[in-house]
Amino acid sequence: LIAVKTSDKDTVSAAGEKDADSPKEEPWETALKTTVIDMEVGEFQGHKVSVWDLLHSKYIPEENRKELLELYQAGELTLDQVKTVVSTIVTKAEAARAEQLANASSPRAESTVAEAEHTHLQED
Repeated sequence: LIAVKTSDKDTVSAAGEKDADSPKEEPWETALKTTVIDMEVGEFQGHKVSVWDLLHSKYIPEENRKELLELYQAGELTLDQVKTVVSTIVTKAEAARAEQLANASSPRAESTVAEAEHTHLQED
């Protein structure tokens, strides 16, 4: 029995090592990597993206990522809560970016501001 158990462990660890060059993955980390969200914004549009990938995307500032991971590891946030927070941040960040692009590419808005300033200066 001991020999069988040992060989099982060897097989498991060998398989684990083949899958990843890094040390053994924590269960919470695996959960984040295997839980996917169907995102409808930005570079993720139309794709299923893991919570892990979203957490490490350009949309999530490093300090937010660290805080979310700490709260999740400590058991203060559930996987669903992390998923909700991350998808909300990504959606809001992408909406803000789209709005900035729309405003920046709208010459009418810029010329209206310039005309208003010009008119104001003439009144003085």
